[in-house]
Amino acid sequence: MSQRDRDRERLELALDAAGLDLWENNLVTGEVIQHAARTFRELGYPDEEVPQLVANSLDLVHEDDRDRLGTALGELLAGSTADYRCEFRLRARTGDWVWYANHGRVMEGEGGRPGERFVGVTFNIDERKRRETELADIYRQLEEQNQQLHRLIASLELLAATDALTGLANRRTLMESSARECKRAERYGHALAMLLVDIDRFKDINDRWGHLVGDHVICAAAELCRQGIRQGVDIAARLGGEEFVLLLPETDGRGAMALADKLRLAMAGHCVADGDGQPVPFTVSIGVASFEPGLSHMQLLHHADKALYRAKHQGRNRVHRFEDVAAG
Repeated sequence: MSQRDRDRERLELALDAAGLDLWENNLVTGEVIQHAARTFRELGYPDEEVPQLVANSLDLVHEDDRDRLGTALGELLAGSTADYRCEFRLRARTGDWVWYANHGRVMEGEGGRPGERFVGVTFNIDERKRRETELADIYRQLEEQNQQLHRLIASLELLAATDALTGLANRRTLMESSARECKRAERYGHALAMLLVDIDRFKDINDRWGHLVGDHVICAAAELCRQGIRQGVDIAARLGGEEFVLLLPETDGRGAMALADKLRLAMAGHCVADGDGQPVPFTVSIGVASFEPGLSHMQLLHHADKALYRAKHQGRNRVHRFEDVAAG
């Protein structure tokens, strides 16, 4: 045995111990100098079938991996890359698909002839790929659960911030928002107004038509409040019972009065249906207050409440502003 044969034998032993399957092709003649015998044995093919399989080796490659394999070989032979590396699936004799990887390089042939030998190794990466797939599934499930958690948190935050019956902001959200807007108006000298809206004779509605119709009236009034504000700027909230508050940043007293009267007319022109489909009309009274330097959000609400009381006292279905109440 020559030294070269002994070196090759040692190399093959080391490769076999490492799970690497040596192969070699002659790029000039197309001859398969050494095929990946270990790989074919792992796939369950008997020795007598191997020559035919080597001649048609691409048929063993999963169709989804063939383009990737061809691209990697093409880049190597075109000189775009010095190394050939590719991962792909091979069909076992049982029909199962098993993941393998190839690493190879073009080397000199006998006498130093360049570009003659294509030498590389094939090795089984199926377990690693399966772990990667399992991890990918775990990450996907975690991401789905994370998204569900975010949706749940968003739903909980929405529930905590909105009134269950009307969907408007609730009292807590109103207090937080009005405190923030009052500080902002104080700091920058911007206009800020508040409307306190109360459904007239709401107890009579409940007594005559029942609480279900009363809830319909509350929801109808809430929807008209929502439609009357600037989305993303103003805030419509249910203060409690049949009372609503509209918080209007960047709105002066004149603009607030105009909106209040428009809203009053919309309420007066709206009806809900009772259980027999008969119309149930309702009206509202509205108190208007404008922010002044030094006012807290609770004081602003108190001013709007005083204006509302005057509107109620003077016959309901009216709009009054605090400045007129304070002056007279």
